[in-house]
Amino acid sequence: MRNYKQHIATAFGICLLLCSTVSNAQEIDLLLKGGQVIDSRNNINSKMDVAISKGKIFKVAAGIPASSAKKTVDVSGMIVSPGLIDIHTHVFTGPNAGFANGSSSVKADDFTFRAGITTVVDAGTSGYKSFPAFKEQVIDRSRTRVLAFLNVFAPGMIGGKAEQDTLDMDLVRADELIKKYPDLIAGVKIGHYSGKSWTPFTAAGKLASANNRPLFVECHITEFSLEDQLNHMKAGDIITHAYENVSERMPVVDEKGNVRPFVLAAQKRGILFDVGHGGVGFWFNQAIPAVKQGLLPNTFGTDMHHNSVNSGMKDMLNLMSKYLNMGMSKEDILKRATVGAADAIRRPDLGNLSEGSVADIAVFTVNTGKFGFMDAAGFKLDGDKKFETQMTVRNGRIVWDLNGLSAEPWSMDKK
Repeated sequence: MRNYKQHIATAFGICLLLCSTVSNAQEIDLLLKGGQVIDSRNNINSKMDVAISKGKIFKVAAGIPASSAKKTVDVSGMIVSPGLIDIHTHVFTGPNAGFANGSSSVKADDFTFRAGITTVVDAGTSGYKSFPAFKEQVIDRSRTRVLAFLNVFAPGMIGGKAEQDTLDMDLVRADELIKKYPDLIAGVKIGHYSGKSWTPFTAAGKLASANNRPLFVECHITEFSLEDQLNHMKAGDIITHAYENVSERMPVVDEKGNVRPFVLAAQKRGILFDVGHGGVGFWFNQAIPAVKQGLLPNTFGTDMHHNSVNSGMKDMLNLMSKYLNMGMSKEDILKRATVGAADAIRRPDLGNLSEGSVADIAVFTVNTGKFGFMDAAGFKLDGDKKFETQMTVRNGRIVWDLNGLSAEPWSMDKK
């Protein structure tokens, strides 16, 4: 009888072990194996595996067995990073001319995943009057996570006098909208205003502060200096087109090639500098001296729109590659493109590979060769390094696979 009971107990134990093994195998939906994981939020920069289950990061560790996953992708020799966050885009597409609900914006999903981007922030294309349409037409229908800086001017970027009319602001309704959609509205934008009053700038700043959000400044107040604008901003506010050289705003680098001291002081006190490349917002005669003198971008916003994607900007990885060839390390660049951007928009849940976080992941290679990179003035920087996206995972699903890393090899017997 004792032997019989022992046999039963042994069999039961084996059954539990087998059930546990099967259960663990079913827990991991996707395993990215053997890559160089760079996760600045968690101070990880080493060869590790990333396991994904039910759209979340299940585990990041070395030596996770392939047998424990439903699908394993070998990413040896590649960089595995949190999905990139582009904080300056225009994605409010629609039938109109211009940006808001218009043809000057671009569809996010057409440009994001191929660049390793999983989250974008639309930079003030919508105001409180047009945000509901933006949400219905774009935010709710995009696989890319789409957030927004709400334009302080009610209609948003509809062109003409829309961003000049100081009477077309309703802070009460804008405030109500931010409180209604706190997970979608990342901040408040003061945009292409070029008047002589600080009223809209101040109003946008107050609206942002009241909701514990950053002010996003893309402003060309010709009556006031860059120093005045920076002095009207608080720590955590963001100035974009930080390295442009146009007549509407004083550049950060002076005529002698020196970064202006008040600019460095502003960054030191917490003002964030976004690239905002766009069609005219990035110049090597600003960016290169700035890098050498310590004025590094806090974020790599692209100012993605229908012109910039076909000019010198191209995409976020092209922009990051410019800085790679200007001397920044890939680790520093990825930090600013992930956790740096997440912190800028006050979304600590994004830009990391922490267990339990949403599985937004980008897999890169840094290719070597002979490359050329353009600025807004049409000048070229020669380089020998370039980021390339091999795979992008959004919410646990593979949404971009450049070279079929996840695909089964084809053969004649697998027609």
